[in-house]
Amino acid sequence: MSAPAAAASSPLAERLTGFVRALRGHGIRIGPGETVDAAAVLEVLGLTDRERIREGLAAALLRADRQRAVFDAAFELYFPLGVGELTGTSGAPAADRDELRDRLAEALAAGDTAALNRLAGEAVDLLGRYRTSPGSDGWSAHQTLDRLRPQTLLARILADQRAGGRGGGGGAGSGFGSGSGVGSGVGSGVGSGVGSFGSGFGSGFGGGIGSGGFTERLDADEIRRRIEDFRNRVRTEARRRVAERRGAEFIAERGIAPSADQVDFLIANREQLVELRRTVQPLARKLATRLAARRRRAARGQIDIRRTLRRSLSTGGVPLRPAYRRHRPARPEIVLLCDVSGSVAGFANFTMLLVQAMRDQFSKVRVYAFVNRVDEVTHLVTTGEADPAELGRRIAAEATISGWHGSSDYGAALGEFAERHLDAVGPRTSVIVLGDARTNGFDPNVAALRRVAARARRVDWLNPESPSQWGTGDSAAPAYAEVVAMHTCRNARRLGELVTRLLPV
Repeated sequence: MSAPAAAASSPLAERLTGFVRALRGHGIRIGPGETVDAAAVLEVLGLTDRERIREGLAAALLRADRQRAVFDAAFELYFPLGVGELTGTSGAPAADRDELRDRLAEALAAGDTAALNRLAGEAVDLLGRYRTSPGSDGWSAHQTLDRLRPQTLLARILADQRAGGRGGGGGAGSGFGSGSGVGSGVGSGVGSGVGSFGSGFGSGFGGGIGSGGFTERLDADEIRRRIEDFRNRVRTEARRRVAERRGAEFIAERGIAPSADQVDFLIANREQLVELRRTVQPLARKLATRLAARRRRAARGQIDIRRTLRRSLSTGGVPLRPAYRRHRPARPEIVLLCDVSGSVAGFANFTMLLVQAMRDQFSKVRVYAFVNRVDEVTHLVTTGEADPAELGRRIAAEATISGWHGSSDYGAALGEFAERHLDAVGPRTSVIVLGDARTNGFDPNVAALRRVAARARRVDWLNPESPSQWGTGDSAAPAYAEVVAMHTCRNARRLGELVTRLLPV
């Protein structure tokens, strides 16, 4: 077998290509060129320093900061810190929960990275094991953290610090320990060439709490950060153990949270919405650049055949100098009509902020919000508020968006918009309706939507629900889709694609 063929079939190459497939499965665009670069990174850096490998692969494979969380979670599965029951355990495991909490408090106060790695493995082994049926045991990070409750150690550590019992603890060691390694014995292992990834890598947190003259508030913030870091270590350890049983590919597909731009608007939790908020400005800049490029291309116009042939007379009939019918596109006007009730409110608020961040690309932006009544909220959206949740609270408090009941009524809202606000729509206006089209049993009033569509340049409806749910229950999506184009829009990435494709130039 030739050397390239042998390398292509090596366990390390299989591990790397599996890692790349997992990243692609989470929407990270990685081509063959980036994969070859990643292989070159492994060849140049070697396999002795796990953190250098992590950073080198990130540099070769990633193109955006928001992809890093997915990358790190997948890296822990395909290039784990160790194998077996207790990752990097160098001493006797804890006998019970109280002893484990005592040792954890000491490690958190000292900022001992190696000890926190070891304690995460011990915690999962002692508190996280479950069994649903014979032969189907596993490990749960949620069960481990619920029983261990590391967040409750904050007051204890601060009290010990005030009493002078936690001053000046040293940090973790700076080098790799001997570790348990990623040996050739793992089911889908990296092979003997991978070497041993030690359990004591990294420079640690530095000195213990109180050693640098921190104020108590800064001490508390630092301990909270260390506790959250430990919680992430427990989650990583539980995923690693399950991956050894069920395969890294299976866990990578089901056990890694999606990046912020792929989080479903309807099921996003508070932390995901906070992360999603950070993508508004970068996404707006990207979309503005794309729209500006489309506008420049459109300005070139089409070839004017008649003028081109006339010019060709001077060159013997050869059209060397084509003439164009220049197109001078005007910036479009945008009207957003947003359902801000219930679970779709986060989707609507995020979209309003995105369009507001892109306002320089439009000649006019007007925003209307509704539950069962319609009110213009352009002045609220344009005041610079950057938090979708806070924007939603301001709209609910300052705008008249509901009447005698608090349920969404698309028919009443569309009817009121057609009667009172139709002057906002003209032949240059693109209307975008945001909502799930669920009428709560009220009349959908399709005629009102038809009046809006007849007056506007175009009307598009962005629905955060899956098409399989359209028409189920109280959904009037099929009826509205007969009048305007309805598009499924479940996450920020899809929203960006739709905005780029649908908005006129």
